Amino acid sequence: MLKLSSLKIDPEFSAQILPLSFEELQQLEMNMIRDGKLTDPIIVWNKTILDGHNRYNILRKHSFIEYEIKEMEFSSRQEALIWICNHQLGRRNLTPERRKYLIGKRYEVEKQISQNRGNQYTSTKKDATDQNDPCQNKSGSHITRQRIANETGTSEGYVQRAEKYMNGVEAADEAAPGAREEILNGKIKAADREICAIAKAPKEQRPEIVAELRKPKSERDKQLASSTKKPFREGRIF
Repeated sequence: MLKLSSLKIDPEFSAQILPLSFEELQQLEMNMIRDGKLTDPIIVWNKTILDGHNRYNILRKHSFIEYEIKEMEFSSRQEALIWICNHQLGRRNLTPERRKYLIGKRYEVEKQISQNRGNQYTSTKKDATDQNDPCQNKSGSHITRQRIANETGTSEGYVQRAEKYMNGVEAADEAAPGAREEILNGKIKAADREICAIAKAPKEQRPEIVAELRKPKSERDKQLASSTKKPFREGRIF
């Protein structure tokens, strides 16, 4: 059996997990101390935690609490990441933003797996130009989108937009650590197109964009209204 001390936390894996509020975390700790054991196991793959990050941190503080570790088997890190996304999508208290982010993340990873499998197949059957068939990869992405849309009760277009949204969220967090949670919990109120645009902007401009989005929406709206009222001057870009 694995020991608690052998477990690892992966930043990308933990970033997909819905964080608990301070009150929820306190309540979980009180319940664990009262019961003296975990009601749900810590789920791991290759000694890396997939589910149970909060329980793991509490257990490290209280060694008397009994626990169980459940090991999952996946052939790759990507498959483990897909499991996390699906597991989180089963939660009832997701914000619309977080649900969209998770669907986009799942699509990105499943698309990569599909393309890698296609490339492995076509590498053994090269044509006269020694190139992979782009139509095959395109078809694979379509099938992946269709399946995810069916399983999540959305549409192919939604899944495709969700990936762009997820890329924007991750670009925002890379530029300004903490922005991911601010967007996904609704603290940063921005339209989807504004979030998607972050990933398309040059990296050096992204911190400034996130800083602007962190301002109250009413303040941003006033700035936009003020800029549209300014008279046009030749040579000025606005």
